[in-house]
Amino acid sequence: MNNEKKYLLGLTLAELKQVAKDLGMPAFTGGQMAKWLYEQHVKSIDEMTNISKANRAKLAAEYEIGCFGNSDAQHSVDGTIKYLFPTRSGKFVETVYIPDKDRATLCVSSQVGCKMNCLFCQTGKQGFEGSLPAGDILNQIYSLPEVDKLTNIVFMGQGEPMDNLDNVLRATEILTADYGWAWSPKRITVSSVGVKNKLKRFLEESDCHVAISMHDPIPSERAELMPAERGMGIEQVVELLRNYDFSHQRRLSFEYIVFKGVNDSMQHAKAIIKLVKGLDCRFNLIRFHKFQTFLCKVWMMRRWSSSVITSPSMVSSPPSVPAAARTSTLPAVCSAPRRKSEKSVSTRMKRR
Repeated sequence: MNNEKKYLLGLTLAELKQVAKDLGMPAFTGGQMAKWLYEQHVKSIDEMTNISKANRAKLAAEYEIGCFGNSDAQHSVDGTIKYLFPTRSGKFVETVYIPDKDRATLCVSSQVGCKMNCLFCQTGKQGFEGSLPAGDILNQIYSLPEVDKLTNIVFMGQGEPMDNLDNVLRATEILTADYGWAWSPKRITVSSVGVKNKLKRFLEESDCHVAISMHDPIPSERAELMPAERGMGIEQVVELLRNYDFSHQRRLSFEYIVFKGVNDSMQHAKAIIKLVKGLDCRFNLIRFHKFQTFLCKVWMMRRWSSSVITSPSMVSSPPSVPAAARTSTLPAVCSAPRRKSEKSVSTRMKRR
């Protein structure tokens, strides 16, 4: 990576036009750059062939694309691939490609490490090392070998998206803008534990789907699992969500890791129903990938009886509870990434 040059990947159309203007080029050259970046996914400025050779030379003297291929990959028997991507700061983030019949989802990271320090998440155990600029978020998509197969993107990798909201909003703008990837917001889901003020801003400024990490409906218990409960409690989160319409294009879901003997009782099921009653939402039950330092010593995921969730006497419009099982042999990117250096990449991860 050349730290002396600036990067084009992650710039908006207006910013690309300003780059062109600053270099003495016509403003429309910025639009040409946007097409080469976000439609053609070029790897070098020389590939922008409808820009004059002289202007390409001017551009290349100060800028580069800013795309970096994966450093390594781990493959699972079900087709899931966990990639390790370098960042502009010289660190690494993990990104997971998840194929499933006619769908292919990419789980992207928004930070290196995380401040939220959820008890069950190993990303939090590595500490916080910085937020990713929009270019590093987009590079996980831009440089993905399977980019042409993608149908969905979820911001559920390393980091709390609301804690890096400016860059997440910039990335989702470029993904959904006509000058960018031109994706529908319905293809993108952004996850959050619930961060005061930031979640409201996201709901106001973005049309992407929303996923809230609940994991326990009882505030005192959730605080033990997720310190973020003390900043913006799950009851506050749900109260905020009630101000928005999720009955049409935009979808609301809650993420729930079911820990045996911890949050899987009938009391928890009833508390969930009471908490979300009247909300148009769904629940996503997530497999837990155990690691040594998780204090609860839980070993497996267990789903409570679906008859409780769908009981007409308990909720007028029951949320759906999708919990499709996968046979991936890889730990989830947000639950068990480890700090890696350039050296450890080659020794710890098996390239295929």
